[in-house]
Amino acid sequence: MISIKEVTTKKDLKAFVKFPFKLYKDSKYWTPPIISQEMKTFDKDENPVFLDANAQLFLAYRNNEIVGRVAAIVNWLEVKKQNERRMRFGWFDFIDDLEVSQALFDKVESIGKAHDLEFTEGPLGFSNLDKVGVIDEGYEALSPMVTWYNHPYYIKHYEAAGYHIEKAYVESRFEFSNVKPETFLKANELIKKRYQLKPLNFTKTKEVMPYVDGMFDLFNETYAGLSSFVEVTDIQKDYFKKKFISFVNPEYIKFIMDKDDKPIAFAVVMPSFAKALQKAKGKLFPFGLIHILKARKNSKEAIFYLIGIHPDYQNKGVHALIFNEYYNTLTAKGVKTCYRTPELADNIAIRQIWKHFNPEVFRKRKTYRKELK
Repeated sequence: MISIKEVTTKKDLKAFVKFPFKLYKDSKYWTPPIISQEMKTFDKDENPVFLDANAQLFLAYRNNEIVGRVAAIVNWLEVKKQNERRMRFGWFDFIDDLEVSQALFDKVESIGKAHDLEFTEGPLGFSNLDKVGVIDEGYEALSPMVTWYNHPYYIKHYEAAGYHIEKAYVESRFEFSNVKPETFLKANELIKKRYQLKPLNFTKTKEVMPYVDGMFDLFNETYAGLSSFVEVTDIQKDYFKKKFISFVNPEYIKFIMDKDDKPIAFAVVMPSFAKALQKAKGKLFPFGLIHILKARKNSKEAIFYLIGIHPDYQNKGVHALIFNEYYNTLTAKGVKTCYRTPELADNIAIRQIWKHFNPEVFRKRKTYRKELK
């Protein structure tokens, strides 16, 4: 008999966050989160996303033992402004037992119906800056901190519950030695001269901070045309400053400025923290922070996390300026391998940007959907 209990106390929340530590304890490829930070994600006093979203967390029990978890999420900006009547769900983990996963699916669907929503989709986070998708190919690769990992049996649980594929994503990587600067060096000079553009680089986090609000504004403008896009609000900007920017080596944040010193493009690359987080085992202290700081400075793997180009400058070769700046920085850092976070599989434009680097798709993931009406 499976019982579903809503998370209502700090003790419950800690159990929710720690469940994957047990589920993936024997996995070489799962990257654990920092427990304290993961708990803050669901703290209504910490995370401003709750001003525009609801999240109910549930744990599945059998014989008083936790056997599954799920977060049921309604983003009201999405529902009311975009009329995208979607019931999101994420942080979805369970043992290989269809009774467990079905009980959690039933709970998510019942909430969606209670809010008169049209369909469920997951796994998804609160917004476009959160993790996305369940892996269906490429399990034997270390999972970056910015993605979820899952066991291969998950897919049969989605299918058994009547879910069908909604969106497909790919993750790719390339060896830094594949990067030939002649593919963008000439274009770099031409584009700078033609549009009177210049790069902006940083060495200290405090130098970045005055530009972060503008970066998120540019992020909103870049992706506003996507049907599933949920904008980053002004209040959320301050939250993401604290959550993300302090993690990133400031040398890995690049801006492209116009002649009036306004940003028209940006990119954020993160050192890989996966191995450091495995060593940290969910805790910053006493030694976790040391591992993370070492990775921040010395990791030989880089993850291309965010890129944004103002609509007026898209398809004008501005990415050549960004690549040129990163080529110089990553060369100096001795980076060996570059990774790209999940991208929609049908996004041909983004694939064209990277084609000269001979990227290899090493993992595929999907979101799944079910109609509620």
